[in-house]
Amino acid sequence: MKFLIVGLGSIGRRHLRNLIALGERDIILFRTNHSTLDLEEFSSIPVFHNLEAALGEGPDGVVISNPTALHLDAAIPAAKAGCAILMEKPVSKNLERIEELKTSLKSGKGNLLMGFQFRFHPTLRKVAEWVQQGDIGQPLSFNCQWGEYLPGWHHWEDYRQSYAARADLGGGVLRTLCHPLDYLGWIFGDATLRWGFTGKVSDLEIDVEDLAKASLYYPGGVEGSLTLDYFRQPPLHMLEIAGSNGLIEWKNNTGAARIYRTATGDWETALPPEGFDRNDLFLEEMRHFIRMKRGEEAPLCNLEDGLRTQRLVQEIYDFSAKQNNK
Repeated sequence: MKFLIVGLGSIGRRHLRNLIALGERDIILFRTNHSTLDLEEFSSIPVFHNLEAALGEGPDGVVISNPTALHLDAAIPAAKAGCAILMEKPVSKNLERIEELKTSLKSGKGNLLMGFQFRFHPTLRKVAEWVQQGDIGQPLSFNCQWGEYLPGWHHWEDYRQSYAARADLGGGVLRTLCHPLDYLGWIFGDATLRWGFTGKVSDLEIDVEDLAKASLYYPGGVEGSLTLDYFRQPPLHMLEIAGSNGLIEWKNNTGAARIYRTATGDWETALPPEGFDRNDLFLEEMRHFIRMKRGEEAPLCNLEDGLRTQRLVQEIYDFSAKQNNK
């Protein structure tokens, strides 16, 4: 199969290296040359600066890894061309042009996988299994938090110029760290927003929000809170779920998931495989994308899943804006 990677920033390079690691060699690149990373490592790979020309090479799969605000500029032509698409989250900066993307996918008869790699996390999958099997009874409440210090993300670039820090590129902590909104929906179903807040509270030199909070309700009576931020030191990414008959804890830094069952009064711990690395999530995601293109599997996280998160993101922004304007 032939693959086209659109955008060669940090995540684009990760996907490129993973394709090569999986034995794929028929790869081309579309770049605007705005990335600050060195290209010497990939100097033998054909580079296009015109998307139409790149799509004219007939790629089977297209990886959309450019800034959020530019996703649909690449995804819609790729969908019309009938390509399978792996699109980094979120779908876009807002809900505009979504129907055009849907129509293009339908006419091109391609399919789309959203890049929510935590769907492939072995112990987060275990958490979903415990909940869905009723191992803690009826889930009643949850607390989810993800905070990281933005200037520490990429040592090779000025954080102020990164897409995550810029409104014009679709940045902001809510869009950039929206993974929990996806996996909470995967575990619990469709959310109802109780209230939401987004704001700039730190001294980071960015023109987007660095803090987002939301109170969410899920089917069956699950209530909980989500907090995302760009300033937490040290970082924390965790989920806790309290049920009528137990408790579940998951922490990303250790990869461990724990469950307390009231009936036995004991804790059980699930650990990732020995040698587990963060990149394993992306490798498994890419393996799934390749199998998806071959028709062996349906997208584990499709466009409708991505739009569920996109709509919830927009609801949080809208709720916060209304409160601020009172």
